[in-house]
Amino acid sequence: MSDPFIRHIQLLGFEKRFLPSQHYVYMFLVKWQDLTEKLVYRKYTEIHEFHKALKEMFPIESGQIEKEHRTIPHLPAPKWFDGLRSTENRQITLADYCASLLSLPSKISRCPHVINFFKVRSDDVNPASNKNGRKPETFLLKTESTKQANVSDITGPIILQSYRVIADYEKNTKSELGVTAGDVVDVVEKNENGWWFCQLKNKRGWVPAAYLEPLDSPDESEEQDPDYAGEKHIITKDYSSTLDDELNVKEGETVDVIHKLLDGWWVVRKGSITGYLPAMYLKKSGEASPADENQIKTKALPPRRSTISNARSMHQQSRKQITQDTYRRNSKKYLKERQSKTESMITAITIDEDKEMESPCKAQPAIPPRPSKEVILDRCTEHTKSKIRTMN
Repeated sequence: MSDPFIRHIQLLGFEKRFLPSQHYVYMFLVKWQDLTEKLVYRKYTEIHEFHKALKEMFPIESGQIEKEHRTIPHLPAPKWFDGLRSTENRQITLADYCASLLSLPSKISRCPHVINFFKVRSDDVNPASNKNGRKPETFLLKTESTKQANVSDITGPIILQSYRVIADYEKNTKSELGVTAGDVVDVVEKNENGWWFCQLKNKRGWVPAAYLEPLDSPDESEEQDPDYAGEKHIITKDYSSTLDDELNVKEGETVDVIHKLLDGWWVVRKGSITGYLPAMYLKKSGEASPADENQIKTKALPPRRSTISNARSMHQQSRKQITQDTYRRNSKKYLKERQSKTESMITAITIDEDKEMESPCKAQPAIPPRPSKEVILDRCTEHTKSKIRTMN
């Protein structure tokens, strides 16, 4: 078995905690060589101590021998007192530091010092609980590239959204979280592929979004309205339908996404046919493939909401889900309207072209008759008339 190493480190944001006293910890999602994903929390002082030890282990790469040989990235020292603003401002630097660290040669990026620092600790899984019941405040960093991000991209304080579990779910991998109907979880990250990263007391892991619903209102209010014009997407992997309302597609085909649903199964149109497809098999047309294409090979498809049995939903009556017949009828209606508009435009263009062909003949001005010699002489000045008389 190969030695463990880290594929990717993503900074999710930071938490403001209140036990044993007020302090801040950064949240990192660490992806390992076996594609498992772990959430770890580290103080900035811990990160800087790790950085100092790394420089001592590699004096040449840290520039201690010759400054021009330095490859280990810089990391500013912690301030005497870290407040909310300094913790926010440091996120971009810290995210860039992690990216630069993993791009170093394997003797550094895969050394035991790096591996052990980002391994899951007991306090990552079982953080100290506040007896007063005060939850940590979570500040999430937007998912745009950190190179283009700035401090204004950082959200304000966010108390994680709480969701109720509507049916029992038994985890299938170590990275997932098993839940029971009636449990209330806090959602850390919502992925469009239908898997959400959740926290239940001291446990964390991925849960299918179809098993979750908001506490106060139907979750359809979070979904975008259907767009029957469609957004071009490309199929990244073959898919054979298992239910009647799903589509069969081949890798490389282009479809129109007309409704992005929270459970990770999107309604798409292929030609004039509509049906459901897993979002993780789609990429937006014109965009590069995701950095981790192995995700669709290793992560199971999330279950569709309609396939969950014994769902104890509190919002079944108030939900206004769109039926498949409605999707198909509205999609056909849109296609007919678009075809009618296209035909109208073609007719209008043809008429305009015909008018342009006819217009030169109709608009051609008549050539005026040449005036007589007497008229010309009558309109000339006396100076011109005297010259004409002289020439004659």
